[in-house]
Amino acid sequence: MCTRYISPEAGDIERLWHAGARTPSRWAREMFPGYQGAFIRSARDATQAQRELVVGQWALIPWFAKERKLKFPTCNARSEELSEKASYKQPWARGQRCIIPAASFFEPCWQTGKHMPWRFRQPSGEPWGLAGLWNTWTDRETGELVESYTMLTINADAHPLMSRMHRPDPKRPPHLQDKRSVVPIALVDVDTWLFAPVVEAAKLMRLAPDDAFEGSPATELV
Repeated sequence: MCTRYISPEAGDIERLWHAGARTPSRWAREMFPGYQGAFIRSARDATQAQRELVVGQWALIPWFAKERKLKFPTCNARSEELSEKASYKQPWARGQRCIIPAASFFEPCWQTGKHMPWRFRQPSGEPWGLAGLWNTWTDRETGELVESYTMLTINADAHPLMSRMHRPDPKRPPHLQDKRSVVPIALVDVDTWLFAPVVEAAKLMRLAPDDAFEGSPATELV
């Protein structure tokens, strides 16, 4: 599960995804769950397909939540459970998909028996566009509309690189560890992910090849 990434600068987001800011809010560059981060979605008020940049909480608040702070983590969502999990099935069915811009992201490598943070970039040096879901939650006491999002993950047990990440479960065999990977969405597939019917968008939830990731031990914070 990914719980830390670096958000690109606003100029890089506009250059790559052509998404205008819906709000003038700023967002954190080094992102952790609960922080305010940038994501791109289908513009809610547009009459045709149009992208918008939104700032919201990284940890999706489901419609049934009674308060903003949840007792369970929602920064990541298993792609295999989207149509069944209570927190995500409504956004998934409604097509509330988003792109999460990330200059890089971090995962823990445990091959030495200790937690060693690894940083992953694209070989091209360009930011990632990671698959996510968003939701707008209404505070029942104040009426405030709160934007939030979650990052989608996919099983990576068979991946030569991403299967090396995360602490192994000694109770599970090597091929059933349920190691996870983020789901990169290529620039050419962004409109399909944001605007297409669910059945078409679902085809993009696939494991990226190992040469799509440039990973190495992290020696710096950002």
